[in-house]
Amino acid sequence: MPPRERLEHVDTNVWLVEGPPVSFYGFPYPTRMVIIRLPDGALWVWSPIALDDALAEQVASLGPVAHLVSPNKLHHLSLAAWQAAFPEAELWGPPSTLRKRSDLRFAAPLGDAPPAAWRGTIEQVWFRGSPLLDEVLFFHLPSRTALLADLSEALDHGFLRRHWAPWQRAIARAWGITESAGKAPLEVRLSTIHRRTARAAVQRLIDLGPDKVIMAHGTWRRHDGQTFLEQSFAWLGVERSPRG
Repeated sequence: MPPRERLEHVDTNVWLVEGPPVSFYGFPYPTRMVIIRLPDGALWVWSPIALDDALAEQVASLGPVAHLVSPNKLHHLSLAAWQAAFPEAELWGPPSTLRKRSDLRFAAPLGDAPPAAWRGTIEQVWFRGSPLLDEVLFFHLPSRTALLADLSEALDHGFLRRHWAPWQRAIARAWGITESAGKAPLEVRLSTIHRRTARAAVQRLIDLGPDKVIMAHGTWRRHDGQTFLEQSFAWLGVERSPRG
């Protein structure tokens, strides 16, 4: 892909970049990161993908990179490269990411309350109902865009045909992680034992009224994101929120 085509404009001060597939226990997954320009002009980079010189140059052209955000402990592979390329940026993640990457220099761990650096622009909630995976979910208030890393996976059928063997595609359908379902991975759903805590976090995100939903893996939703999330998290028993 030519360098000038890598940044996709999503909304005012919001861009996404598609990354190369990564292997997770032998299953290839697409990758995606999101860049948000904060009111002070600084850049907030969610789920940084594999970095090269062309991408670093493009991102820097948008403004100074100030925040590198790992939403969960699985999204850590490119953090060191980004921190080396942008040493002035602060690195953020939930406690599980900090424990996994003790070799990196992080700011305070993320939880339910957004830090002052992006408070009022980006809201966040902390999903921690499963011992296998916790994740910080984000919501960009001006564009009404929700960001989910691994709690909603919607692998499109074209990607599955290109990268997954027939037996793997059957598993994807059974797991409910195709574009027609967009659910959390089966192991996360089955291991979510603190369902009330998890449901409250997801319900809070849904109640914010997202229009767009961008996930790290698969087909993202450009409209009617609130309905999509209600369907994706029906397994958790979330309620349908009143429409404005």
